[in-house]
Amino acid sequence: MKVLVLMHIENEGPGTLDDYLRAKNITVRTCRLYDGERLPPDPLDFDAVVSMGGPMNVYEDEKHPFLKEETRFLKTTISSGVPVLGICLGAQMIARACESAVRKDPVGELGWDRVRLTSAGRMDPLFKGVSETLKVFQWHEDTFDVPRGGALLATSDKCRNQAFRYRNAYGLQFHVEVTPAMLESWFRDPEMKGQMTAYYGEHESELTRTARTLYANLLTRIWERQPNRG
Repeated sequence: MKVLVLMHIENEGPGTLDDYLRAKNITVRTCRLYDGERLPPDPLDFDAVVSMGGPMNVYEDEKHPFLKEETRFLKTTISSGVPVLGICLGAQMIARACESAVRKDPVGELGWDRVRLTSAGRMDPLFKGVSETLKVFQWHEDTFDVPRGGALLATSDKCRNQAFRYRNAYGLQFHVEVTPAMLESWFRDPEMKGQMTAYYGEHESELTRTARTLYANLLTRIWERQPNRG
């Protein structure tokens, strides 16, 4: 299997997802869009595509030209039936590729919080075996509309649209892939950095279990797509 990971900034990589995939002997190709790397011509060369987070907004095409190119690529990927996962900015990019609105969120979110699965989320295979309330890390100022024909899978009191599924694509507004090293690189303020990493340490077993369950469920969906699987 081969998974393509799209990165928008150096310190927002796939984190624990990368560790999980490589432990399963899955080839991970990273496309560093921020560094000028070009998207591959055909998404069908990959078994799944993952779009990561980033500090930019999906509508900043003039400042970050690769966003428009990625939008076209994701639209083609979804149309081709290749499984797609978007995290934070990546989820907003999927929404944009599906012609849904992405706009400023009235509140925005920063830090550790909880999201709740909707009835659709509780029945969705991606969240099989996951608690109905998830501890997650948040850092976003925008929100998205769920694509028409899609399903809202998770929500919260602060921001309604936290996760969605559209056909073969999943968008997660929140982060499950973070590592202590990633958190260290995201915060300059020592007090804030200490709070964020301390929370991770206190809840590491639960956070790891949730992330690995999601990854395993995603891998099952990729596996089911492969021909000649017993």
